[in-house]
Amino acid sequence: MIRYLYADQLVREPVLAESMFRDRAAQFKHRLDWEVNVDENGWEVDQYDALNPLYAIWQDPDGRHGGSIRILPTVGRTMTAEHFRHLTDGVRIASPLIWECTRFCLSPGASLDVAPALMAAGIELGLRFGLEQAVGVVYGRTLPLYRRFGWMPDVVGSAGEGRERICVGLWPITEEARAEIALKSGIPVSVMRRWFDASFSGAAAAVDDVQSLAA
Repeated sequence: MIRYLYADQLVREPVLAESMFRDRAAQFKHRLDWEVNVDENGWEVDQYDALNPLYAIWQDPDGRHGGSIRILPTVGRTMTAEHFRHLTDGVRIASPLIWECTRFCLSPGASLDVAPALMAAGIELGLRFGLEQAVGVVYGRTLPLYRRFGWMPDVVGSAGEGRERICVGLWPITEEARAEIALKSGIPVSVMRRWFDASFSGAAAAVDDVQSLAA
């Protein structure tokens, strides 16, 4: 199932937190060989994890991490603005209606359901928070995954060629996009709604969270 947790809530979920940050190390440091830091605990964490981001996390039945994304409002600090602005010709993407999704991570043993579930979680969150778009940075080789589940980004800047091309994309947050993901992934919209409702106390609380983060 999907759970939405802020960073300061992870202290109450030690097994989930540890397995998420260790899986991030396995994916980004050891498999993809990115220049990321892994601490003495074997966790891949960076400066953006210190900003109390919101995580959408697939939690396996044993309580461990199956996959996750990290979500931050673009009115504050983001990776897109601080590390990848050269891909958008120096233009900073910042709006209360656009949030950034980064660190899309799958555990080594993740089932085929986890990737589309994370997409579904992202779009459900966006709709509930009144957002219009999500922004993120992806490799060209991952774009077919989004195409398969009917949620292709508008690529607004890129560098490189082929599968190694690095792209900044904007994903639409619309009811139509959610319906397409539901159709192609087999995850009913009712399930997406239950995931959100189980983590938040209702739309009013979600709006309060958005306003406090955007302040």
